[in-house]
Amino acid sequence: MPSSRIPPETSAETTDITSLPDRAPHNPPYYYKVAIRLLKPMYRLQVWRRSHQRANYQQEVAQRFGKQYPPRPVVNTASFDETSRAPNTEKGVIWCHAVSLGETNTVAPLLDALLKGGYQIWLTNTTQTGFSRGASRFADEIAQGQMSHSYVPVDSPRVIETFLTHVQPIAALFVETELWANILTKLSEHSIPSILVNGRLSDSSFRSYKKIGAVSSSMMKNLSLIIAQDKDSAKRFRQLGASSNRIRVAGSLKWVINTMKTDASPDIDETEVISQAETSDVKDDSSTIQQSILSSQKLELAEAFAVVDRPIWVAASTHSGEEETVLSLHQQLLSHAELANALLIIVPRHPERFDEVAALMQKSALKTARRSADEAIGLETQVYLADSMGELMTWYKLADVALVGGSLVDIGGHNPVEPASVATPIIMGHYTQSCQSVVDKLSEVGALYQPHSSLYCPVTADEDVTDFEYVDAKINSDSDLVVNDIDSGDVINEDDMINEDGVIDDNDDMLIYQQLTTWLGDLALAKTAGQAGEQMTALQQSVLSRQLKMIEDIIASVQ
Repeated sequence: MPSSRIPPETSAETTDITSLPDRAPHNPPYYYKVAIRLLKPMYRLQVWRRSHQRANYQQEVAQRFGKQYPPRPVVNTASFDETSRAPNTEKGVIWCHAVSLGETNTVAPLLDALLKGGYQIWLTNTTQTGFSRGASRFADEIAQGQMSHSYVPVDSPRVIETFLTHVQPIAALFVETELWANILTKLSEHSIPSILVNGRLSDSSFRSYKKIGAVSSSMMKNLSLIIAQDKDSAKRFRQLGASSNRIRVAGSLKWVINTMKTDASPDIDETEVISQAETSDVKDDSSTIQQSILSSQKLELAEAFAVVDRPIWVAASTHSGEEETVLSLHQQLLSHAELANALLIIVPRHPERFDEVAALMQKSALKTARRSADEAIGLETQVYLADSMGELMTWYKLADVALVGGSLVDIGGHNPVEPASVATPIIMGHYTQSCQSVVDKLSEVGALYQPHSSLYCPVTADEDVTDFEYVDAKINSDSDLVVNDIDSGDVINEDDMINEDGVIDDNDDMLIYQQLTTWLGDLALAKTAGQAGEQMTALQQSVLSRQLKMIEDIIASVQ
């Protein structure tokens, strides 16, 4: 059955990571150390300006500058391993640094797996939003003492030494891109393996790192392992000075589902749905059962919100400048007789913009309703403001089409895996540099439309997505996964995808509008496209086990 055709986990076996030779620390150039020393007071002033009015300002300063930290995490003896039923043993503390909210969300499933495996975690963040997300996402683990949480220490050797002495990590994980030269040098001096997980290096970031070539080279040489999302990132890391035998390509953790249950979703009797699928005359594989569950969830949500038989699209995680565009698109959609009862749901990315977006909706002259005001969706409602927290997956399940925000303006695009995981087809704008590899994979199977993408392969409504051969064929073009011979030639320039003015082409809105009418006007076609995305997402879940095994191999090699 299709969902069982997951690529073999050959990444950590093809080349023995534990056999790689130890290396002496590589110090950053002297000018970098001097610059950090001179900039340290200025950074403290920046922290004061940004955070002095916050209740946790003193805590933030103490943690960033090595004055005070929470206790080290401890073994949770109340937790039992599911296989052995024996109390978890202390394997040691792993330090994980995730810059902000996005990186924290991305790495969360990996940290869950490490905690389940008996490790303790020390999580650090750079931004306030990242710190808040880490505190809420791992509230139980922090309360139980399995995880400790703080702001990241400044890149000063003395502060880092204090931090490492307190935490005593057995390994350090850095998520996606942010690296600091003094931190990596200190880790190397203490023989603590440093691993870049879910590594991504865009062309613009590559050019920035190139400008400080000596600093970048020292960081690349001090990293014990780079687990890159894709071959292009791997090539760029190699060009900055990383050794090929310390680079792996394992796919993106953005594929791993990291969602929370919401109160808005009705309870689905999955046992009954599975029974119905197994007794029907369709194939009784896991893919068919999953599709049946998702269809039942969608129908129950539609009934709960009184929107049965209405074409629905959601504009999710939107930013300033995007709501005006989606409201304009919706006004055009309503001019079509067959889409006159279409409903748009807007979910702004940031809560502080809820009132701003509500005002925009009022100015549009469209008939609106607002969730925070407990306003029901009536037959006359044309736009619904979902100004609530923790319910995004509810709206993705309810919608027939999802436009994922942060992509119509230059934010980088938010993760399209969430709508794909619930079989909702996706539209994104031009700016998807933060999740391009995921966007490309979903485009190839027809689950995601992006204007001007040469990779988009539309599906047809009569395709059998429960037997999606080409989803499996396209699952991972990087499936060799071990980079032993990375070419040092030219890298792909992402700016080649931008027009000569450096902005979205004028006809992007029209192309998005055409795709909206195509899918909303033919919901069977939209459903097929969504099922292709769900199938691709299910097959990609093995990326977590691949990256986890690589991390554990490195830890085992130094113990």
